[in-house]
Amino acid sequence: MNQQQTIEHITQIKSQYEEELMSLANVVGVGVGFKYKNGQPTDEIALVVNVSQKKSITELSEQDVIPPELEGVPVDVQEVGKFWAF
Repeated sequence: MNQQQTIEHITQIKSQYEEELMSLANVVGVGVGFKYKNGQPTDEIALVVNVSQKKSITELSEQDVIPPELEGVPVDVQEVGKFWAF
């Protein structure tokens, strides 16, 4: 699969799960982008879930844990803080 096909595939998965992911605690956005590792972007494209604050699994209820992948697509949780409309 080339990069464009990968992006299109992940975009379809995003559409399927976006509403469900947005209902989880701390989730403020869902998109498609590069996975980060140790604070640095990698060349791996992933479903990106933006959260206001990253928390350990032990701090979250079971239903609010974001899976590491959805239908074989890697999921990357990225802390972005809170958003406010002006």
